[in-house]
Amino acid sequence: MPAALPLLPQSFGPLASSSLAPRILAFSTAGDAANGLLPFGWSVTDFQTWTLVYLGVSSLAFVLVWLVGYLRR
Repeated sequence: MPAALPLLPQSFGPLASSSLAPRILAFSTAGDAANGLLPFGWSVTDFQTWTLVYLGVSSLAFVLVWLVGYLRR
């Protein structure tokens, strides 16, 4: 694990676990994520693809709700 990653101590409030290994709090650079530290086995390209899909679907849902509200007025 790179030394540049900020780590949570063992006894950090409700995030404390029974494991002795510290948890990663955040990435220090985008390179950390590219080095395989993303959760669930995702790659950076998968993360970007699904982010764009989410943004597209949520934008379409917003427009649809706005259009229905406008037409019912």
